[in-house]
Amino acid sequence: MQSLNKTLQELMRGQNIAGNIQQTMNQVYADKDVQTFLNNNRDRLSKEAIKRGESKLYEFFHEKQLIKKGVPTVAPGYSPQLIISAGQIDVTYVPTKQLIEQQRQRHIQRLVSSINMPKFIKNASYDDYYLNEDTQTDTRTRAIQAAMDFTDNYHKDQFQPGLYLYGKFGVGKTYLLGAIANELAKAKGVATTMVHFPSFAVEMRNSIKQNSTGQKLDAIKRAPVLMLDDIGASAMSTWVRDDILGVILEYRMQEELPTFFSSNFSMNELQDNHLAINSQGDNEPLKAARIMERIKFLSREIEMEGKNLREKG
Repeated sequence: MQSLNKTLQELMRGQNIAGNIQQTMNQVYADKDVQTFLNNNRDRLSKEAIKRGESKLYEFFHEKQLIKKGVPTVAPGYSPQLIISAGQIDVTYVPTKQLIEQQRQRHIQRLVSSINMPKFIKNASYDDYYLNEDTQTDTRTRAIQAAMDFTDNYHKDQFQPGLYLYGKFGVGKTYLLGAIANELAKAKGVATTMVHFPSFAVEMRNSIKQNSTGQKLDAIKRAPVLMLDDIGASAMSTWVRDDILGVILEYRMQEELPTFFSSNFSMNELQDNHLAINSQGDNEPLKAARIMERIKFLSREIEMEGKNLREKG
């Protein structure tokens, strides 16, 4: 701003607009915003103060014209505003409505962090959620109603179970999780972490070599709202089930942190056919029951039916 002020002062001394200075200042003083500012502060500004502040008045007028023309300004995204500072006319710059909205949208997007999740969740919303024509029997309708109830009633200091969405591939489970996360960010300012669990399990195994398993696990388990996508999509080792998933769920149950799940399996199917049978083929029903007990505490089961929305036609 110092270089700009220097330039403007030189302009007002006539180095670049010699002969047109009076005409230029007439335009400045004719500006409605300038007139309003001077009228509102006529008891605070003497004629001498106004004369000394002409370079600031010109700066304000000049920047306004550039914004109107869509030309780059000294402070892109900010609009000039006349103020009085230490008894002198000055110009400050305030964010435009457009910049504020852009910053708000960026903040919302930062609240939703994802790990190995599809790109479409970024723009997922309730408004674009597909419903069948027969809403009386549409399980998607019941699912979105439960989702909206959660986001409407969410309070940071009051535990509310998340959802366990299950159904066949492509019925919209992951999309609905994304819509919930985006709505929580937009309406409540709540941070959500979305994790594709099979990919996360692989990442956790690989992180052992870098000795970063504990750090990654800690970040996931402490998320204000956590969504574990595609639980049961691949066989779990005993280590992943007990030392990764089990640790996450135990912490979140003790701290009463909302947790969501999506799966191709119902809770019973997940327990009997997936959690109980590890990747070596061993049957461990008690350990599976312990994990499922935590899942049931943290979420409420909702089935989603319908055609595969990822199929064209």
